[in-house]
Amino acid sequence: MNEEPIKVAQIVGKWVGGGVESVIMNYYRHIDRAKVQFDFICDLDSTDIPYKEIENLGGRVILVPPYQKIFQYIKELKKVLKENNYKIVHSHINALSVFPLFAAKLAGVPVRIAHSHSTSNKKEWKKNLIKNILRPFSKVFATDYMCCSEHAGRWLFGNKEYDKGSVYILNNAIDLNIFKYNKKIRKAKRNEIGISNNTKVIGHVGRFVEQKNHTFIIDVFNEVHKEDNNTILLLAGQGPLEPKIKEKVIELGLEESVKFLGQRNDIEDLYQAFDIFLFPSIYEGLGLVLIEAQSSGLNCVASTEVPSKAKVTNLLTFLDLDGNFNEWTNTIIKLMKRKNSRKIKRKKFANKGFDINTEASKLLNKYIVLQNQAAK
Repeated sequence: MNEEPIKVAQIVGKWVGGGVESVIMNYYRHIDRAKVQFDFICDLDSTDIPYKEIENLGGRVILVPPYQKIFQYIKELKKVLKENNYKIVHSHINALSVFPLFAAKLAGVPVRIAHSHSTSNKKEWKKNLIKNILRPFSKVFATDYMCCSEHAGRWLFGNKEYDKGSVYILNNAIDLNIFKYNKKIRKAKRNEIGISNNTKVIGHVGRFVEQKNHTFIIDVFNEVHKEDNNTILLLAGQGPLEPKIKEKVIELGLEESVKFLGQRNDIEDLYQAFDIFLFPSIYEGLGLVLIEAQSSGLNCVASTEVPSKAKVTNLLTFLDLDGNFNEWTNTIIKLMKRKNSRKIKRKKFANKGFDINTEASKLLNKYIVLQNQAAK
């Protein structure tokens, strides 16, 4: 008789097509779903949930009130968790995990995982205020801790817990095969967007929020474009600051040279069309897109606020946001002139824990161990 798969409630919060959602879906696509199944618990005001794919893979999407309506949220979540008799709840909403894990404890869920995907930065002080108030409570209702990098783990759970070995690193792994450089895809994607073969393309993938630093991206591109007007900036993503960034582009007279691509489901193909990947985030837990971009053989320029773990290859250059601004433009111009074969050693990614096939097996084993421990 076949055993029923372990059912894990993945607490996603607001599904808005960001990096965290990509990570969870990467694991879901590659984990042995005969042994573990995911239910995705998302806020009602989510956008871009891939209902069809989740359903086809055997999972479910369950919508609950947004966590801003905290009492309704906890009440409904407790009910959902109890009715479905989950043994494992895996929360991905960083410092806010205190709320779903409280509901999980009330519902009697034995394994309650708090997962740190991010950190914070003084430049986002309003957002930080909530994060930093809640951060000390992150461990209160959790039975287990996970993170995407040492930086993210120490930030949420503290140095003491991290140094004790209590925090499990779950790498932001990817399917290395789909990001492999392909000249045909490059040509087709450039034709689709309307970019000639000899134009240099600087690209960015990320939500239009303060963290991703789009204002800085536009400033850097503006200077690069003055040096070489045969350049184009492609911005993939959506978010609340998009109108403000579009205004800035118009003010600088860059409308013809900056393209807003919106939310995309062809990111792996977009990387092929880029020549440089620009990622000046003001903070990151890891920066999944940097792993993807390097995997497609792209030269990448990122801020030193991104954890050093993201550097898998020598294609990635780190620069200081508070350093010499000209260093950013000069580095990009230099990289644009350098010939890049786009060939990379894929073994490097596997060795550093970024091959999803290996990492998904590790996560499955971790879930099995945690469930067995809880059953004793």
